Amino acid sequence: MRVGVVFPQTELAGDPGAVRAYGQQVEEFGYTHILAYDHVVGADPAVHPGWNGPYDVDTTFHEPLVMFGYLAGITHSVELVTGVIILPQRQTALVAKQAAEVDLLSNGRLRLGVGIGWNAVEYEALGENFTDRGKRSAEQIELLRRLWQERSVTFDGTYHVVTGAGLAPLPVQRPIPVWIGSASAAGFRRAGRLADGWFPMMAPGPQLEEARAVVAQAAIGAGRDPAAIGMEGRVTWRGDDDAARRELAAWAEAGASHVSINTMGAGLTTVDEHLAVLGRLAPAQQ
Repeated sequence: MRVGVVFPQTELAGDPGAVRAYGQQVEEFGYTHILAYDHVVGADPAVHPGWNGPYDVDTTFHEPLVMFGYLAGITHSVELVTGVIILPQRQTALVAKQAAEVDLLSNGRLRLGVGIGWNAVEYEALGENFTDRGKRSAEQIELLRRLWQERSVTFDGTYHVVTGAGLAPLPVQRPIPVWIGSASAAGFRRAGRLADGWFPMMAPGPQLEEARAVVAQAAIGAGRDPAAIGMEGRVTWRGDDDAARRELAAWAEAGASHVSINTMGAGLTTVDEHLAVLGRLAPAQQ
């Protein structure tokens, strides 16, 4: 099982020095990947009465692919993972181009995790349709893979038209791995049909097994081997190292191919505090 980390961007106030320190140190600790997730804009609760989302206009987020372009130049081996970007609120060909560039600059270290999101305010700001986002995401994945592999693409889909166009340069990985994050049965089915891996939004246990069964059934229906689909769990540190180690063991027992340690939400206020926890939990210390 490959053990990575979740970049704690909501707690680091957008500090570029923290990006450098964090990226280089977690690689030195022996973590296999850095995962960052995505919000482009936040909603202002004063304008949206009753707002109850986990993030708002004051929550800091680096743009993951731009940040990974920076990390590509200052790290050597750590995998760079979007976990997840909200694919249907972004233009597909532009995502393909940005991802190809990160993959090229990092020498093939990008894993593109995608999801459909929950924030209609963000979709509106980006000029995309919130209501058909699930269906569009499936077509987007198909088009992304073609753009990453073919010199010239002609594509006539329900939501996209490309006529004799392509990316140059192409990425190192052809195609870049696409993983899906979801908390719904429809998302689990998309992962089974289309994804190289998936991010469960639950802990090991009966609920996870039910979700895995949905993924596996969809994979078999699409003529795929469920065993070839990766699964990345999440361990959230809440001040107890031993509890975090037990969660890591539970994910290994559940058959996860990857897991990420999340140190957000535990009252840590500096990059050094986050790194101190990750140093104690590092793979070399287990």
